[in-house]
Amino acid sequence: MLRRRKGSEPEKSSKPEKPRVDGEEDGDDDSEKKRREKERFYQKRREKELRRWNCVDSCCWFIGCICSIWWFLLFLFNAMPASFPQYVTEAITGPLPDPPGVKLLKEGLTAKHPVVFVPGIVTGGLELWEGHQCAEGLFRKRLWGGTFGEVYKRPLCWVEHLSLDNETGLDPSGIRIRPVSGLVAADYFAPGYFVWAVLIANLARIGYEEKNMHMAAYDWRISFQNTEVRDQTLSRIKSNIELMVATSGGRKVVVIPHSMGVLYFLHFMKWVESPVPMGGGGGSDWCAKHIKAIMNIGGPFLGVPKAVTGLFSAEAKDIAVARAIAPGVLEMDVFGFQTLQHVMRMTRTWDSTMSMIPKGGDTIWGGFDWSPEEGYECVAKKMKNSDNQTAGQNGKVSLDKTKRLHYGRIISFGKDVADAESSKIERMDFRGAVKGNNLANTTCRDVWTEYHDMGIEGIKAVADYKVYTAGSLLDLLQFVAPKMMKRGSAHFSYGIADNLDDKKYEHYRYWSNPLETK
Repeated sequence: MLRRRKGSEPEKSSKPEKPRVDGEEDGDDDSEKKRREKERFYQKRREKELRRWNCVDSCCWFIGCICSIWWFLLFLFNAMPASFPQYVTEAITGPLPDPPGVKLLKEGLTAKHPVVFVPGIVTGGLELWEGHQCAEGLFRKRLWGGTFGEVYKRPLCWVEHLSLDNETGLDPSGIRIRPVSGLVAADYFAPGYFVWAVLIANLARIGYEEKNMHMAAYDWRISFQNTEVRDQTLSRIKSNIELMVATSGGRKVVVIPHSMGVLYFLHFMKWVESPVPMGGGGGSDWCAKHIKAIMNIGGPFLGVPKAVTGLFSAEAKDIAVARAIAPGVLEMDVFGFQTLQHVMRMTRTWDSTMSMIPKGGDTIWGGFDWSPEEGYECVAKKMKNSDNQTAGQNGKVSLDKTKRLHYGRIISFGKDVADAESSKIERMDFRGAVKGNNLANTTCRDVWTEYHDMGIEGIKAVADYKVYTAGSLLDLLQFVAPKMMKRGSAHFSYGIADNLDDKKYEHYRYWSNPLETK
């Protein structure tokens, strides 16, 4: 028989129960209410803080909106048909004219003669082949041309590598900068800034390609003859032209030089027909056998005045425009150095800039009181009236007779001196002046090449001469920068030949001057 077992009684607590006091239960309820109210208060406070809109939230929201709009527009751009931008443009401006290459193709023209491009100064790309430790990771990267990104990343290193030796005019020790090869060497100077790209594209439309187009790239920083000494560039151009003529069925090449490339190719034509070792040994009829035509674009055969201002003070026209657009930018202490002064130090080591110093002296460019432009009437696009000009009925603008412009005065220290009559200008010759020992600007001693050696007395002597013509410019540069002019005089000449049959004109320093060569 099973018997239900009686359950065990709960053990009594050994601790005596606390006696209850009347009203204690009500006190516990009040404290519980206060605790709950306090928790609700802090919870609402936290919720308000979470809902509060601060500056960080605004920035994040703004960045998010910009990114969303950007990705949306990018999606639309990639999704739209390729012809849509042209359709919109034609709807606004009307039908676009055909490019020149398409017009020539419709007329039945096709590729015939090989084409050789000769770029000018600063338009050809330069890349690094050997450099110092600061240029680590830049092997075969463009230091000149393209995005110019290294100017901002490592500016002092960039200036150091693009500068040449101030004595030899060649690469400094441990640095090798070489020109980029191929058509990409000078098709674009920078993104969106085309040089030869449009011409190459139009020639491609009528059948040209890389086998019958050649970019004669060269290091535009060094003197013309030194491109052959260091890189054998002139020999390469000669070989490439001979190869293009041979592979095109004997058709001669058409050469298109631009800017300083005009002077460079003029030097090449004299070099290729001159006997070795100074020349290429091609014979006196090499150009006639291999060159069909030459189409020069903006060739400075007689030099350009802004080359002098660039060498003298870096105050060329382009710099003046930059100063007018953004005054003070070039003098700002960017990246810990004076931008313009370092650029001046770099460009004054480039011997090629001296090839564009005005040639012919006062005979070509005019003197103190006259110039070839004297009496010339400019045709104005719009009729304007001013204090110095009067507009005629035929649209021509004649200069006021009371105020003459002296174009022969290439450099003048002061506008009043530039406009004054020669009899009213007191000048002191600077040629015999003694350069002082005190530095004109001690902060630039490690920046300027040899200009800091002039001193206060030398600068005062240059300024007291007041007006410089083409005939005195060479003396000015010789006084200011003798080392630079010593290098330049070894490779370039700026006079007019007395007798072209003289044997001295067979030297290469005369080959790029059309006034001293046959």
